[in-house]
Amino acid sequence: MSNTTLAKSKPLKVKKNRRFNPSMYLAYTFLIIVSGVWLIPVIFGITTSFRSQTEVVNEGFRLLPVNWIVDNYVAILENTSSAPILQWIWNSIFISTTHTLLVIVVISITGYGYTRMKFKGRDALFFTLLAISFFPNVVNLIPSYKIIDTLGWVNTPWAMIVPGLAGMGNIFLVRQFMKGIPKELDESARVDGASDFVIFFRIILPLIKPVLIVCGLFSFVGSWNDFLWPVIVYTDVQKMPVTAGLLLLQDVYGNYRMIGQLMGSAILAIIPTLLLFLFAQKYFVQAIKLNAGIKG
Repeated sequence: MSNTTLAKSKPLKVKKNRRFNPSMYLAYTFLIIVSGVWLIPVIFGITTSFRSQTEVVNEGFRLLPVNWIVDNYVAILENTSSAPILQWIWNSIFISTTHTLLVIVVISITGYGYTRMKFKGRDALFFTLLAISFFPNVVNLIPSYKIIDTLGWVNTPWAMIVPGLAGMGNIFLVRQFMKGIPKELDESARVDGASDFVIFFRIILPLIKPVLIVCGLFSFVGSWNDFLWPVIVYTDVQKMPVTAGLLLLQDVYGNYRMIGQLMGSAILAIIPTLLLFLFAQKYFVQAIKLNAGIKG
């Protein structure tokens, strides 16, 4: 076999020289710096929870402890009266989960009404409520507390579950996503005699599942991390969520005498949301692709 035949049978692989892309390296450098700024305090908080108070005072800033101890976590778990951290975490799980489920129900039905149902002043009402939602939440603190107090919901989970169910931000996302669903699907179903109830549950609801999951995740994290409102509506230590409880911990372990226990309590408080993120991180990415095409 001649050399010409071999050259034809085996195509030559041309190596492409990669061009230097300064913008890519700058982007990676920026991301590494931002990751370090975020990770170092978290790592320091975790390691501090395994230090003794003496080491915290004497050593100052030290990323890794000299002697690793678990006494702080033992003290946290044994304290079930003035700082019941496990009870607070359970309260937050119940409140955030119930709030999230109700949010999904409310925003899915509301989004359907604003996109598929026709009534007078529909768009004007939507954009008016959307504009009102831009006001700072602190403006509504006093009237909201008055309503909660009148209903007798102070020191109950309903004080955190009900407010914010019809958040206009979530409704806006659902409405925009639902507007991308062809209305021909509704018309075909109506020809077959389907009602709005059937169209919503059998056609619309399965198609808007991605945006509902995203809104549900944001609602859970927002409810879990809410700080100002639970401090106002809770005074009973046993019924507090974890965010209000951590503020109480600063009073119990005040004057920087129990830094290790304070850090340990904060670390325990972030574990549920961290597990949620690890389990559903792909849905957070979908938040950027809410208007993606629908597979048909």
